[in-house]
Amino acid sequence: MRLTDFWQRLEQAFGPAYARSLAADHAFADLGGRTIDEAIARGVETATIWRAVVAAYSDRVPARLR
Repeated sequence: MRLTDFWQRLEQAFGPAYARSLAADHAFADLGGRTIDEAIARGVETATIWRAVVAAYSDRVPARLR
């Protein structure tokens, strides 16, 4: 998944403002306790990051974006 696609999905699921806040502030267990921003900076594949978001927020991510 391209980084631009990742951000588009995140913003569609959470809205632009909350998506950026989520990326900066929420530590995901599936990412080793890293935030989205930290995981991206460390080179974690965006598909892996997206799966962690979906796992943590399955009730908020529409099926069409999974």
